[in-house]
Amino acid sequence: MPSWKLVTGLFISLVGSLVVMVGVGYAMVSIPNENDAAKSQNNVYYWADGSQMVATGTGVNRQNVTIDKIPEAMQYAVISAENKSFYQDSGVDPMGIARALGNMARGGQTQGGSTITQQYVKNTYLSQDQTVTRKFKEMFISIKVGTKLKKPQILQGYLNTSYYGRGAYGIQAAARTYYDKDAVDLKPSECAVLAALLKGATYYDPAGNENLDKAATADANLQRSKSRWSWILGEMHKDKHLTDAQYQEATAKYPMPQDRKATKGMTGQISYLADTAKKYVLNHSNISEKDFDRGGYQIYTTFKKDKVNALSAAVKKIQKERLNPKRELDKYVQFGAASVRPNDGAIVALYGGDGYEKGHFTNNADTQGVPVGSTWKPFVLAAAMQYGTYDSDGQGISPLSKYNGNDHLKVKKPDGSYYLNKDNSFFFQKNESPRPWGYITLRKAMEQSINTPFVQLGVDVGMSHVRDVARSAGILNDSMSVDLNPSFAIGTSTPSAIRMADAYATFAASGKQADPYSVTAVKKDGVEQPGFSKPKVKQAMESNIANNVTDVLQNVIQNGTAQNAKALGRTAAGKTGTTDKNKSAWFVGYTQQLSTSVAMFRENPKNHKLLSMNGTAGKDSIHGGDIPTQVWTEYMKAALKNANDPGFPDAIKIGKVHDEAGAPSPTPSVTITPSQTPSDSPSPSPSLTSPSPSPSPSDTCQFGWGNNCNGSNGGTDTGGTDGGTTPSPSVTDTTGTGNTRGNGNGGLFSGQNG
Repeated sequence: MPSWKLVTGLFISLVGSLVVMVGVGYAMVSIPNENDAAKSQNNVYYWADGSQMVATGTGVNRQNVTIDKIPEAMQYAVISAENKSFYQDSGVDPMGIARALGNMARGGQTQGGSTITQQYVKNTYLSQDQTVTRKFKEMFISIKVGTKLKKPQILQGYLNTSYYGRGAYGIQAAARTYYDKDAVDLKPSECAVLAALLKGATYYDPAGNENLDKAATADANLQRSKSRWSWILGEMHKDKHLTDAQYQEATAKYPMPQDRKATKGMTGQISYLADTAKKYVLNHSNISEKDFDRGGYQIYTTFKKDKVNALSAAVKKIQKERLNPKRELDKYVQFGAASVRPNDGAIVALYGGDGYEKGHFTNNADTQGVPVGSTWKPFVLAAAMQYGTYDSDGQGISPLSKYNGNDHLKVKKPDGSYYLNKDNSFFFQKNESPRPWGYITLRKAMEQSINTPFVQLGVDVGMSHVRDVARSAGILNDSMSVDLNPSFAIGTSTPSAIRMADAYATFAASGKQADPYSVTAVKKDGVEQPGFSKPKVKQAMESNIANNVTDVLQNVIQNGTAQNAKALGRTAAGKTGTTDKNKSAWFVGYTQQLSTSVAMFRENPKNHKLLSMNGTAGKDSIHGGDIPTQVWTEYMKAALKNANDPGFPDAIKIGKVHDEAGAPSPTPSVTITPSQTPSDSPSPSPSLTSPSPSPSPSDTCQFGWGNNCNGSNGGTDTGGTDGGTTPSPSVTDTTGTGNTRGNGNGGLFSGQNG
């Protein structure tokens, strides 16, 4: 056993060593200088070719002021909210430090400084590494600051170095940014709003920060800000820093900050490109927004200047041609678009809106909230080919399977019962028109964008399977409708334009998917930051499933709702989308080189609610095949100029023809003889039906799309649009070419525009 002398000696030696260590640590650290912390550096963004895009963070938004220029209301707002014992404590919270060190030892995150002194030190400590060493240094600096500086100096330093959001460091910059006045002129009510921002500007800026976190909407942020504003004023009143009269005046009305303003260089599409890149950096690294906005970073992006300019020019051209800003129903029309490289995920271009300088701070290319409509149907078809239906014995089904395309149909559950509304009445699915298509192939239903077949197909396949396919293609979970009801199949989900372009790129790349990315590298002080390697490419679905979807979507452009895209003059595939009450219209299309989505919608500028586009551009309604497809075509022409046309891989016949339960059995085919000319009227015959074999380009008038369906004035494999100019009412048409077979210009089986 060691003697008591030895134990005492060891104890004294240990205490002495600790005292020496503390003394050395105290002596080695220096008091921070708030002016050093206010030094600014630019963040510089680069185009994909390495040339400079824009430099932001010029230092204009940083200016220190002395304590006599900071209202007492601002000083006491932070004291009452964050550190009531500020004027009495030593500046260090030992328990808070112990908690932080213990948390780090367990591998958790550190906690912020719990006193204003510690927070001031943290603000000026430019290294933000979460380490025990850094925490000890901060502790020694805080102790030294607490003993060497007077409290007003510490409070001045804290308010001058704190981050208030919108790139504003320090109370003077915050006063200018949010209220367009000097700090000295701030009212107590305004001081409480700015003090609330110190809780976290991302979530307490009433303008919202959805570009950083979808939970930081303007509405949610405003409620958070009002709640904390009210609480801070209440604490100030309780702590005797506001008289009763001052409190009543301050709480009478919430002082709404002014809207955001564009900073230097952040104009046009540059603002949205930088916004997208910044969001990517924050989501793929340990760099905080506060750190990032200190500046000093070089951000290398995937954006191609010529393609960004081409996309913006396409939107502006079609806007000018089709929309009249003096017409009431043409006001508030918005566009969002994105272009992604298949088999890679690089975002080469986007269109986010009119620009920050015009007060539009929402990035339309990367926002969620605009339903995609029928552009969702390819995911339903892909799921059917992958999983089959509840009664297909686990076999995937063919795009040539037939479903009822008539309007106003009840939707049947797998157990044979029907979906009901809340009032227990039957749920009926509508198409855009009442045209009675009868039983048509899924290929034809996609071509003409008919809702009823895909709603019933989605139910038969299982909406969870549809969701899984969409997710594997690149759609984010949080943008998909939570309610997997029948309408889920026709686009109630709200992915961003970037994600829709990326998901269709999966079809373009024969089922290979890569997450979209906008940043290839980030450097600071010449050192490359971790977290920016290119996303991995994975096989998201069988290549032949993707190729069959592409084959069907090529037909949409050639013969269906997206025929405006034929003007591109090269092999392409795509799908139109129009939503309920005409609140949005989409076109998403692709070649092997590029996948591009275009969204169009009207938005109330006050509450950001979607408005109907009925009557916009002088049209009864806006369809995805109209203005969005025109924008897409105009852009893709420029973006692919001088590029080759590789086409798409051949699609191999897939799945089995498995018609919807209840579809009529195949009936004997009818041969059309040469004597039946366009001027002939077929004899009335209730039993007259179409041929039943699977269609192919050489088929004779099968399914309304065979080449031989065309008359002398007809086009290529179209099934007619109006059913003919001289219909025979007694002849039933089961080909999907119209209500009745007509004798129009296109021939016996074609419509008048066949």
